[in-house]
Amino acid sequence: MTKITDLRAMDVRFPTSTMLDGSDAMNADPDYSAAYLRIITDNPELTGDSLVFTIGRGNDVQVKAIEILMESIAGLDTTEAFYNIGQIARKLSSDSQLRWLGTDKGVFHMAAGAVLNALWDLFAKERKMPLWKLLSHMSPEELVAAVDFRYISDALTPSEATRLLNKQLPFRAANEEKLIQNGLRAYTTTPGWLGYDDEKMLRLTSEAIDSGFTLVKYKCGKSIEDDRRRLRKVRELVGPEFRIAIDANQVWDVNQAIEWINQLQEFNLTWVEEPTHPDDVVGHSTIAKAVSPTPIATGEHGANRIMFKQLLQLKGLSIMQIDATRVAGVNENIANVLLAAKYDIPVCPHAGGIGLCEMVQHIAMFDAVAVSGHHDRRVVEYVDHLHEHFIEPTNILNGQYRAPQLPGSGAQMLDSSIDRYLFPTGQYWLNPQQESGVA
Repeated sequence: MTKITDLRAMDVRFPTSTMLDGSDAMNADPDYSAAYLRIITDNPELTGDSLVFTIGRGNDVQVKAIEILMESIAGLDTTEAFYNIGQIARKLSSDSQLRWLGTDKGVFHMAAGAVLNALWDLFAKERKMPLWKLLSHMSPEELVAAVDFRYISDALTPSEATRLLNKQLPFRAANEEKLIQNGLRAYTTTPGWLGYDDEKMLRLTSEAIDSGFTLVKYKCGKSIEDDRRRLRKVRELVGPEFRIAIDANQVWDVNQAIEWINQLQEFNLTWVEEPTHPDDVVGHSTIAKAVSPTPIATGEHGANRIMFKQLLQLKGLSIMQIDATRVAGVNENIANVLLAAKYDIPVCPHAGGIGLCEMVQHIAMFDAVAVSGHHDRRVVEYVDHLHEHFIEPTNILNGQYRAPQLPGSGAQMLDSSIDRYLFPTGQYWLNPQQESGVA
């Protein structure tokens, strides 16, 4: 029997704004950051680790929210917690005084995700499995019990979810073998940051193609002239058939998005991502109809399963892009994957940031093994930043995510990295000019 004895929330920040890594039309100077949670147990070899990704000062409030919610799991027995994880998830979202600040969305919703993701990391480590494998080996009934069907049962009932999972049950072993042998197809955003000049963008694009990537995504949205110029240069480099996508990061109004996207039809875009405010479900539906056949992708800022339900019901997206830390953890992402399967929409997870690639690959691999199976519409985002800070960095080989092998969810950072980038007392932040080599 293992018990939770302590919990620690930490503010870990990386100075990515100095090189404009992560820059786009909405976020000009992000410092990739982790509001980090570690569960301590009475087994000195066993911790549960997770994080919420922010881009800097958001850590100030995100860490505080995690500290408030983490107390609800203090002293829990981990075996009991595993078999009651659905109830724990519902309880975390049901504190009325905190829920008042944002119903199933925002800082406290993501803090609930941090607590749940840390528990799932702990469960996987305890069973000596990577998280994707633990989820893929759970029974349909256990998986359905982890999901809160409040507010989505008009689109997906527990019995429908069970049937979806049972349908894939005979193929799980073969799907797992295929995953281990081949991995999952990745795409990269590394060449596409808006702060990069043309020379750097094209050089990184060539390197991505040489590395086996078959889809590259570029940031857009500052000016139509600039977007057309950049995309023209990319097309001249990669040819007319190579797959490229663009990401507006929410900068357009609905009518502006329609006009802008239709001026880019000639570039044969695989998708346009986040064309307007992420909560505007009707707006996404309007845009999707008006710019067809260009597909619309969204979900990086999809706050919860209810938003995804509505986007699916109103045909506001052709590609669902879940995030590992935006929603209430693994539990809610199981719901999101099941909803997508019900509506036959591919889940192409958002990643990048700090730790998002390491974490969300497990959900994509669970989907490939136990929910929708292997298909050629799935592709998982990859950004080549900050992987060296994790105990098992993302492994990309010839443009494919390789299945992680270490027990856990992928979120555990090296203690040395936490110590160095802990804000504001870590070695880097005590003397950033010396650390970065700036005179």
